Amino acid sequence: MMLRAVIRRAASKSSSPSLFGKSLQSSSRVAASSPSLLTGSETGTLLHRGTHAHSFHNLAFSAGNSGFSRLASSGSSTMQRWVRPFSSESGDTVEAVVPHMGESITDGTLANFLKKPGERVEADEAIAQIETDKVTIDIGSPASGVIQEFLVKEGDTVEPGTKVAIISKSEAVSHSAPSQKVPETSEPKPSPPAEEKQKPKVESAPVADKPKAPSSPPPPKQSAKEPQLPPKERERRVPMTRLRKRVATRLKDSQNTFALLTTFNEVDMTNLMKLRSQYKDAFYEKHGVKLGLMSGFIKAAVSALQHQPVVNAVIDGDDIIYRDYVDISIAVGTSKGLVVPVIRGADQMNFAEIEKTINSLAKKANEGTISIDEMAGGSFTVSNGGVYGSLISTPIINPPQSAILGMHSIVSRPMVVGGSVVPRPMMYVALTYDHRLIDGREAVYFLRRVKDVVEDPQRLLLDI
Repeated sequence: MMLRAVIRRAASKSSSPSLFGKSLQSSSRVAASSPSLLTGSETGTLLHRGTHAHSFHNLAFSAGNSGFSRLASSGSSTMQRWVRPFSSESGDTVEAVVPHMGESITDGTLANFLKKPGERVEADEAIAQIETDKVTIDIGSPASGVIQEFLVKEGDTVEPGTKVAIISKSEAVSHSAPSQKVPETSEPKPSPPAEEKQKPKVESAPVADKPKAPSSPPPPKQSAKEPQLPPKERERRVPMTRLRKRVATRLKDSQNTFALLTTFNEVDMTNLMKLRSQYKDAFYEKHGVKLGLMSGFIKAAVSALQHQPVVNAVIDGDDIIYRDYVDISIAVGTSKGLVVPVIRGADQMNFAEIEKTINSLAKKANEGTISIDEMAGGSFTVSNGGVYGSLISTPIINPPQSAILGMHSIVSRPMVVGGSVVPRPMMYVALTYDHRLIDGREAVYFLRRVKDVVEDPQRLLLDI
């Protein structure tokens, strides 16, 4: 009876059942279902304690749910705003991957992106470039569409098959990037306590003059032997490109492996320059390419290699490999580093074919579109440092070759011709060779043959 009276009084105080009333009713049902276990006073005590605990649980859970639902409802709209542009509900996305880069190349460095997320690209259009040990390779878009995102960063090492970008073939993709900003809360910043606001300013009293500390001794004078280094702020450190690291490794390996020796000679360029000046217009009209000096030296090198086959050979372990073909590499300096494309079958080419091949390879090298196959192999190298104004140099062998011919600038110098001193356009030429394989006699004979053919191109016609 006491329990029912308590319930009626609690219900009469409010027209709508409160949390306390609901909890009290549920608790009363539990207590009433077991009258034999508890007395009236014990039931009231347990009900009183249980009511507060149950009401607190309902209150916390209800408040938590409402707050969570508000956060979820506001957060879901925010998530949809930045996720939707990068999602593909119809599955119309394609992935751009790193292509096969050659037999001897297993990875590369992603040098730079040519496009940005949100930009439209056409099928096979280059979107990024990979720098390898030998060449720069473009990554093309597999289909027309809009770039959604890049999956790697510039400077990352990538392998063939690595996914680089996601491209949507649909044009409805938003170009806006996802917003990463966190919404600012509108809660006001707490104001400082009143005590701090009303704290009076205290003026510092004048401090009596303290006795001056004895002055520190002057720093010791630096010895004249100590170097005055520039400050670190005037230095900058940049990572080496893969191509530069590869060139450095190969050249150092060449220096460590070969017994390098260089022999020199000088060439009178009068007759070759006269031949070029006399036939350059007719040559260009017929072949569509200018007649240069490089083709004359290539033909001279081919003749010299045929006269001295050991210069075209190479050491392989305990054996010597003699090559019965002449593939001449030409050193081309580009903004990204040194590349060495190959003129294949140079011994089967005429002047026009050599000039066309040189122009094509040099253009591809400077544009960065040269392939690995066009740089593989080569049995002998010709390097023309004269285009940069070099007077004389000692070129380094390009492994696995055994020799390299260096051309230099043409300078008018006084020469004795027929007992008279006359000015002549002269060029120094150098042959660096592997002295383990090539003796000095063969090296000198080789260079003399180059000199004879360049100074008298008619020897090529008569094969003498």
